[in-house]
Order: sequence, then C-alpha cells, then structure tokens
Amino acid sequence: MRQAGFDSRGSLIRWTEAAGDGPPRVYVHGLGAASAAYHAHIAASPELAGRRSLFVDLPGHGLSDRPADFGYSLEDHAAALAAVLDTAEVRDAEIVGHSMGGSVAIVLAYRRPELVSRLVVTEANLDPAPPPKAGSSGIATYSEEEFVDGGGFARVLERVGPAWAATMRLADPLALHRSAAGLFRGTRPTMRRMLTELTAERTYLQGERSGELAGSETLTASGVQVVTVPDAGHNVMFDNPAAFVRAVAAARSSRVVAGQSRRTARARKRASSST
Repeated sequence: MRQAGFDSRGSLIRWTEAAGDGPPRVYVHGLGAASAAYHAHIAASPELAGRRSLFVDLPGHGLSDRPADFGYSLEDHAAALAAVLDTAEVRDAEIVGHSMGGSVAIVLAYRRPELVSRLVVTEANLDPAPPPKAGSSGIATYSEEEFVDGGGFARVLERVGPAWAATMRLADPLALHRSAAGLFRGTRPTMRRMLTELTAERTYLQGERSGELAGSETLTASGVQVVTVPDAGHNVMFDNPAAFVRAVAAARSSRVVAGQSRRTARARKRASSST
C-alpha cells in the first residue's frame, strides 16, 4: 500500500500497486466503492497481467483518509488522483474509471493531459443532474445533515444491493454525500464537453441493460470509441468481465506511438534545458 497527501492538512489518499512493465494502468472506482474490489480480477486476467497497475481509493472511500473539511467535488477528487500519479511518478497512464471514477478521470485528463494517454470510462456521469435512478441522485435528495446524522445513510444501505453495500459501508457518510452532490452538480465545462475535447485515446463502455447512451453520436464524432457491452448493466466488470477485459486491452497502436512521441519530446526538452 502506498499513499500521498492531497490537502493542506496532510490527509492521505492510498492505493495498492502491482509491479509490471509498460505504461501504468490506473483503476478508479465509482461512488461508494473501492478500486481493488471492482478491478483486481480484471487486472489479473491474462490479457492485462504484467502491467504496472495502481488501484486507487478516492478520498473518503476505502483505505483513504476522510477529512471533514474537504469538498469532495469532482475537481477535488481529480486533484487528489493527480497527487497519486505525481507521487508515483506516473505519466502517460491508462486510466480505467468506473461511474464516478470515470467522471473524475475525465476531469483529470482535461486538467493534467500529460498524465493520461488513454481513458477507458464505464458508465461515467457526463452531464449534471443524472436521472433519479442513479445512485448519486438518490443520495443527493437528502440534505447533508439528513444523510449523515438523520438516518439517510442507513436507509440507502438497506436499499442498495449487497455488493454495493459491502463497499459503501466502508465509505465515510459525509464524503459519500458530498461526492454524490458533486456528481449531481457536475462541472464547468461539463464532463461531456471535456471528454469530446480531449486528445487522448478515449473509450466509453455502456452496459446493454442500461439502455442507449445519450449523445453517443457526438461522442463518436469527436473520436470517442463507444462500446455497448452485451449482457451487462452498470457494473460491466462484474456482469461481463471477459468483454470488459477485451475493451481495456484493445488499445490502438496510435496510442503507443503518441505516448512515445510525448516522452521523446519531454526528454529533448530536459536535455536542451540542461545545456
């Protein structure tokens, strides 16, 4: 387990890491989840094994600290994720983000493009005010006080499925509510606009059972590869892990060339500045 500070008080974001070669692959969980629980079986598959892999728990979730004075907005989570990559000396990473983790990954790539060579986002929120069936919308209907101290957290745990409850009960209620409110509020520009404007390789996975992805034509026109995964709902990595692995493994050859070009350019810049 490794850790990095992410706020002025020295609060720590933590991750577990598997050694390997090639561009690092960073897994980021969704709201009320934990990265290893959702992605370790994916990273261990023969198609993906052997790569340096980081399983990051966002602030307020899993193994990471949960400061009460932290905002837990998408921008806050993205800054904390950037602290992980800076501390781990990671550049040109593949970020595999699920749900809220996908939204955080989009914000990270938009703000710190040198950190990200490829995004694989699964059912990430792209717009403010997601539909009522979304977990973040349900949590955000409570006030912060009602959710944290008025029994809202306990009621939500009773309603969600056992798999989600297993990781959600590890999250801090205050962090969970503020994260959900941040998802509901969205970003400016929106995550959808950020995703369309990025130059990194981008793949968006949508579970077939979740219905058609709104605005998929615009995403495709901007270079996003939109993949509908059969026999899968929101948790594609559980419902159809084989298809999920194939999508993560299907990096375009241009990404490798682009990553090498960026690294070469940086090396030349460092060399010229030292002379």
